Amino acid sequence: MAGKQQRPTFVPSPEQMALWPEISGNKINGLGEKEPRRPTPIYWHAPDETPHGPLQLWFYKHNLGNPSIAATRETRQKIIDAPLPPVAEKQELRSPEDWVKKVKGFEMQIDGIHIGITPMQPEWVFEGKTLDIPWLIMIVVKMDYEPIKDAPSDESLKEIIEKYGYGLKAAKQIAAWVRDHGWDAYGHCGPEAGATLLIPAAIEAGLGELGKHGSLISPRYGASCRIACVQTNLPLVADALAPFGADDYCFNCKACERACPPDALTSEKHWVRGEKKWYVDFDKCLPFFNENGSCGACLASCPWSKPGVPEKLTAKLKKRAMQKSRL
Repeated sequence: MAGKQQRPTFVPSPEQMALWPEISGNKINGLGEKEPRRPTPIYWHAPDETPHGPLQLWFYKHNLGNPSIAATRETRQKIIDAPLPPVAEKQELRSPEDWVKKVKGFEMQIDGIHIGITPMQPEWVFEGKTLDIPWLIMIVVKMDYEPIKDAPSDESLKEIIEKYGYGLKAAKQIAAWVRDHGWDAYGHCGPEAGATLLIPAAIEAGLGELGKHGSLISPRYGASCRIACVQTNLPLVADALAPFGADDYCFNCKACERACPPDALTSEKHWVRGEKKWYVDFDKCLPFFNENGSCGACLASCPWSKPGVPEKLTAKLKKRAMQKSRL
């Protein structure tokens, strides 16, 4: 019988590593820290604000993309540049519950999104940033599995860029609607970092759980999704946390660990800024990501990403939890 095929060892290019700062990205992220603190900007912020800024500029230069990808980026840039309407002078008054109903009605208007609501938490705001708003409307955007399944590839990168643009367009549509009713609102979607972390806010808004691969696992869309948000002072009501078993599932699954080209994932959780959670080794992940224009191998391999699986797995895990509660 043939032995198990070994994954090729990834060796970053000397050109890229010549730009690597002395400080570890894991240290900046707070790996091993048992005391809570706000996150420190590290990547996708203004390049001149972080030690890894030269690597980010190298990424931009190294990954100009084929014409199709360049066109997709141009389309997304138009969404970024599109202005929001001014806030209407007359502020419409409704109950928070009614506003929530209206906001969540956008799920019926915009295909492939899931909306949750959470109060803004100061610990999500990056050091050096300020965000004086009380509410976040979190938006999870479904990605198509077919172009993602062979990531990293040009097809998967194009899909990722498209869905970032789609998420931002959805966020801006909701923000514009909020402004038309006299309340302040701004839309945001990655990959560029805003003032706050998005994954913890999405989890708090009841939209999923953190996976071993460091990304959100949605009960609707699995790991094949992106996150956007609307920052607003519209009076709202928070959604509750909604664990559904993905965290426990990750303990017993090694699909993303085995698929990770730079071996950046582990079977154990780690302390990160006062919280024990799944963590992706930044110093291993980023060089591979930079040289390939993106990655996503972990998401492509995740069982939750496959069409139809999230619904079936969620139902199965829910049933199992109910059976255990009766014992």
